[in-house]
Amino acid sequence: MARLVASAIRTSLALGFVGVLVTASVSGSTAAMAQADRFETTSEVGNTVLPFDVPAPSTLNSKRVFAHYFPPYPISLDNQDPATDTYSQHYLAVNGEGGVHASYGGFLRDRPLPQAPISDPDWKLRNLETEVRQAASEGIDGFSVDIMARSNNTSWWGSSVPLALMQATVNADSDFKIMLMPDMMAEFQTMTPVEAAAEMAVYADYSSAYRLADGRLVISPFAAEQKTPSWWSQFLSVMQSTYGETVAFVPLFVDAASNIDAFASISYGMSSWGERNPNANSLSRTDANAPLVLADRAHDLGKIWMQPVSFQDARPQQGIFDETINTLNLRNTWEIALQSQSEWVQLVTWNDYSEGTSFQPSAGHGFALLDLNSYWLYRFRTGAYPTVVRDTVYLSYRNQPTWATPVNPSSAPMALRPYSPAADNTVEVLSFLTAPADVTITVGGQVTTCHVPAEAFPCVAGLGAGDISVVTSRAGVAVASVNSHVTVSQAPYNQNYDYLMDSSRR
Repeated sequence: MARLVASAIRTSLALGFVGVLVTASVSGSTAAMAQADRFETTSEVGNTVLPFDVPAPSTLNSKRVFAHYFPPYPISLDNQDPATDTYSQHYLAVNGEGGVHASYGGFLRDRPLPQAPISDPDWKLRNLETEVRQAASEGIDGFSVDIMARSNNTSWWGSSVPLALMQATVNADSDFKIMLMPDMMAEFQTMTPVEAAAEMAVYADYSSAYRLADGRLVISPFAAEQKTPSWWSQFLSVMQSTYGETVAFVPLFVDAASNIDAFASISYGMSSWGERNPNANSLSRTDANAPLVLADRAHDLGKIWMQPVSFQDARPQQGIFDETINTLNLRNTWEIALQSQSEWVQLVTWNDYSEGTSFQPSAGHGFALLDLNSYWLYRFRTGAYPTVVRDTVYLSYRNQPTWATPVNPSSAPMALRPYSPAADNTVEVLSFLTAPADVTITVGGQVTTCHVPAEAFPCVAGLGAGDISVVTSRAGVAVASVNSHVTVSQAPYNQNYDYLMDSSRR
């Protein structure tokens, strides 16, 4: 997980409203805005947008699902018109932020679902409340918030968002909680145990801080292995002696295999940041870094395990991407969580657009990804797959084949990460049906038809130039349909390896 501190600093400058907007090519941002136009902005999830009825709270088990929150990318950075705001003019545009992103065609490829400016002077807090409601409405229990700086760092990425999010959660949903995740690859890396404890104590004062049923404060540091178990023992001691806080310590490792045993004696549970492709997240892996092996090792030591669940990962700035094969990586990581009997899940991530990993409602996938994700989330939280009562299909695709040649010559090619499958150029329709039906996918005039059973089942077609349309029919009667919100191009403006999504119910 590259925190990209320089990019975060640029973000803080933008949030400080540094006066001049750089004139930029906005082809990328215009496309993103066009994608966003069709998406509704409601965060409510009811019995019209999901293929199943949401289970009653009384049917949920003690397992928990958190979404990793990355502070540099809230819904809005400046409360401006989305067509001309910071995301549009600086992060999506090729020449944004004075041209520092020109060599890779712009900083980001997606953004939070655009919204019109709001008149409330506390718009930052209101927007954070909206994010809490968005997540809670889809069954997520809380955010694991990446805390990168000291509480007196008033830049948005530093402390303004994490601290405001603590209050926004109190305001918006008292059942939603914030898991404290100090980032040991950011400013916490240079702190003493006493200094780090003082920082965590600031957040512990909020009622929204996540605690176990017995009152223990949960702290789950990212890249915990940046400090030794001895350092962390001192931290835990200071939390108890100085602040009266008994901590349930849940270290999150970048290299879990090498650190599980060393941290066992001081830990309540453990987690891994994980990988983002179906090869790395194969259920048949048996090596030391295999997800199921890591979970088993933690359980054998008597610790809970927080399994990372992910959709995709594409990073223009770093020139790398994972091939996730549409929703296969998502399905694999949820299956790992189920088979490993993980106690917690962390969605990686809610909103890290610099790594292309967001689950948050966005210009690229609207609410479709969160809606789809909720099917496995409720399986995890209830012990049984929800019963499908409304025919629903989810469409995933890229807006270009991976062999396409971008019009923008500065869009440097991204390379596959190690262990990733080969680049895939397919369209996937994942169907949730009340009875078997026929799925017909039309891609630029090319037709593919699948007869699919009444369950979560994929139908796959080749990706090609043109619009994509899907019709699901039973006995000759259409029961669900969806169209792509963008046209696939063999000559796109910019290279973009993010998967897009659409739902037949949104």
